[in-house]
Amino acid sequence: MKIHGMPDFEIHDEIVRRIGRLADAHGLEVYLVGGAVRDGLMRRRSKDIDITVVGDGVRFGRIVHEELRTSIPVEFERFGTSRLMADGIEIEFVGTRKETYEEDSRKPTVAEGSIDDDLLRRDFTVNAMAVRLNARGFGELLDPFDGQGDIERRLLRTPVDPLVTFTEDPLRMIRAFRFASQLDFRIDPDVLVAVRQLNERILIVSMERIRDEFLKILASPKPSLGLAPMLENGLIVHFFPELHALAGVDQRSIEYPDGVKNFHHKDVFYHTLRVVDNLAKVSDSLWLRMSALLHDIAKPQTKYFHPETGWTFHGHAEIGARRVKRLFRAMKLPLEAVHFVEKMVALHLRPIALVNEGVTDSAIRRLLFDAGEDIDDLIMLCRADITSKNPRLVERYLRNYENLVLKMKDVEDKDKLRTWQPPLRGEEIMQICGIPSGIMVGIIKTRIEDAILDGLIPNERLAAEEFLLSIKDEVLKQPAIKKDQPLRGRLKSLPEGLQP
Repeated sequence: MKIHGMPDFEIHDEIVRRIGRLADAHGLEVYLVGGAVRDGLMRRRSKDIDITVVGDGVRFGRIVHEELRTSIPVEFERFGTSRLMADGIEIEFVGTRKETYEEDSRKPTVAEGSIDDDLLRRDFTVNAMAVRLNARGFGELLDPFDGQGDIERRLLRTPVDPLVTFTEDPLRMIRAFRFASQLDFRIDPDVLVAVRQLNERILIVSMERIRDEFLKILASPKPSLGLAPMLENGLIVHFFPELHALAGVDQRSIEYPDGVKNFHHKDVFYHTLRVVDNLAKVSDSLWLRMSALLHDIAKPQTKYFHPETGWTFHGHAEIGARRVKRLFRAMKLPLEAVHFVEKMVALHLRPIALVNEGVTDSAIRRLLFDAGEDIDDLIMLCRADITSKNPRLVERYLRNYENLVLKMKDVEDKDKLRTWQPPLRGEEIMQICGIPSGIMVGIIKTRIEDAILDGLIPNERLAAEEFLLSIKDEVLKQPAIKKDQPLRGRLKSLPEGLQP
């Protein structure tokens, strides 16, 4: 379809025309509204569309389903909305409505209204536009709050007083920062004043809704455009206090193995945002971006001032990794992503220690073993962690990582550690040693793995069997180890001089 006077506006032409014809056949007035209109005016293609019906949106959704043979609608009778899939496009139907909110809830009381009422209740002017779909006036743009002008100004304003907008629905405060990061828009100063006054009201919103908006910010082209002002206007502290705690934590200068000192120019929070933005330029992986966001999460708790070296953060990688699961649970994030993020946080310092020319194959084997198939993501995170403003230092660090990648490739080609499979399974160890299942089997497996990683034996079954026979009597004579005692502290802290 095309908006009158705007030949470049196009949005899912065939499906909206069919919906308009159905509305005419049933005597209904319908409009394309919200983000689809905004995106069309910005020459962006929307993944979904919203249709407002002057009347019953749920009933019209059923009509569309029956006539166009779409997916079965998902209906929300209380809110008068219906959602379905047609031609691979998610379409939501809603009746034009007025909304009122109770002070302690973001769930509205809904009453039937006009198209003007419907646009008045929307979050931002750039989302408060509609395009008529009926044959009479097809393509007419309704823009009562100059949303089109705000698109040109790249500005986020609310259709009414932002204090009213955010009091009614506090989630809109986070949505402001989400749109700022997704669209690279400025936020109107009055909107930010309202956020500062009402930020505590976000506490009445469910964590699931907050999480969804937060992840959209993290997935945006430049996440810092949403994250930084969200902290600066007092919002993050209410739902992500651990991230808020990074602000104001100064970092010290460090000396890397090549002898070059780097003076961090930002506190931990703003350094973290630089890392996330750097990563966003090269990866769409949401959980790798989350790893970047959490990689220094334990620095406030591990901060210590040494009179000679300045601030240190010993053990922050390991402590941070142990906090990942708790953070995921608190923010209702999917636990299947926990292991990956834990690994990235725990290992993010390890490659720094391996950029020297004299680094051993054994150290590289251990890194490859611990990172496994995620080694490429780890190196990507490490590169993003270079946030110096000195181009010479950045070039040198990146060159060091390139050299490390070449070394890793050489070792990987020889040892195939990325797809590591132990040469001897637990059952085979039990059979060869004549021992039952238990912690001793794990101890022996660890000894074999260490021998391979240290280059004492090749990663081959026969060599592993011979090594097992040579050590089994010695190992079996050792006293029993408690079940909760770790077999190997593989994720070790770096030396003091390498702690960023």
